[in-house]
Amino acid sequence: MKPSSRGALILLWTLAIVVLSASSLAEPISLRRVVELALSHSTGAGIAASDEQRAAAGYRELRDSYIPQLSTGAGLGYSYGFPLSLEGSAPSLFNINAQSALLNPSLREFLKAAKVDTTVASLRTKDQRNQIIQDAALSYAELAKWEQRLAKLQDTQADTNKMEAAVAQRVKEGVDSEVEGFKARLSAARVLLRIAEAQGAADVLQEHLSRLTGLPAASIHTDPDSIPAPPAPATADDASKAAAESSPAVEAAVEHARAQYLRAQGEHKALWPSMDFAAQYALLSRFNNFQNYYIPSKPCTVGGVSVLCVTNAFQQNNATVGVSIRFPLFNSSQRARAQTADADALKASKQAEAAKNQVSEDTLRLQRSVARLQAARDVAELEGEIAQKNLTAVQTKMDTGTANLHDLDDARSQVSERFIALQDVTFELQRTQLGLLRSTGDLEKWALGR
Repeated sequence: MKPSSRGALILLWTLAIVVLSASSLAEPISLRRVVELALSHSTGAGIAASDEQRAAAGYRELRDSYIPQLSTGAGLGYSYGFPLSLEGSAPSLFNINAQSALLNPSLREFLKAAKVDTTVASLRTKDQRNQIIQDAALSYAELAKWEQRLAKLQDTQADTNKMEAAVAQRVKEGVDSEVEGFKARLSAARVLLRIAEAQGAADVLQEHLSRLTGLPAASIHTDPDSIPAPPAPATADDASKAAAESSPAVEAAVEHARAQYLRAQGEHKALWPSMDFAAQYALLSRFNNFQNYYIPSKPCTVGGVSVLCVTNAFQQNNATVGVSIRFPLFNSSQRARAQTADADALKASKQAEAAKNQVSEDTLRLQRSVARLQAARDVAELEGEIAQKNLTAVQTKMDTGTANLHDLDDARSQVSERFIALQDVTFELQRTQLGLLRSTGDLEKWALGR
């Protein structure tokens, strides 16, 4: 190998070792930090913020209808005969138009509805924030489970490999049958399968948390001690009441129903009289023949005789300021639109009631699930302790020669199975507790200490 190639190879190996060492020595990140990064980096938070800005802009759009809207331009054109209008205005060299709402009952109700929509958007942003916190916390807790399981399985793999080698030697010596050798190989294969499962799940969760937080996936390692203990569960009535009162989803549904009612009122009031302010200025031209047609006459006396005198009163500068009053007399399509809005308001009201009932039922279900899973976790802990005591006893018997390798292998398998079962039930308990915290409005306080 050439010296230059050898040097490049040594440099690559050095860089690889440095990268691997840095990833292996990376400090774990706390749950609170993960949640904070997720709230600031998640795409869901950005989408919710955009919806909130859109609702605020819609409210300002309606509110500014009371501010005169100014426009300027010109209506240049050739006239033959009487100067007809161009798009509703007389041909002019320059014009300015102003218009705004003065008295509009329908617009007033729509403005109230838009104001409520901003509240709905804010509540939905809060609900999306809780969703991000729950997603980040669940992913973090699950990653912690798989990391702990992976470390445990790696220790188990070393024991199963030793056991497989020892049983293979016993089979070779004729002490054990070939079936025992296959059983030892099966135990080792099962451990490898579980390691692959744990590693795959951990990689997927690291990638998911990376997308949530913006951190490199390889640098995300959990600190199980940073996961705070959930608060003591409240009584069923208190939890259901708190969920119905503090759930952003329920509040958003109630406010949405209110906005739909206000819109229905606005559609009905569109049949009421309304008044708008309007003003216009135009600089007219002389080549559009205005002076040929706007030549009024007035009585005058010439030589003691009363005659009609012609006076040219055409002027280029013209302005009009006033109000436009409308009295709707008959509009069947608007009445149908108002009836449609009434139906939408009734539907939104029922949806809000259904959302409130659903949250109450879900909270009660989560409470009962927490109690059941806590009991299941206690059972799994006791079974794990029994399996560990049994393993200790088997190891003692091994020292005295009253137990064989197969007894030890069975005891170790029991300990591994009980450990996995305890992890699974503990994570399901965490999942349910987080759902309950979100229902009662305590999730952010639990995750961020606020």
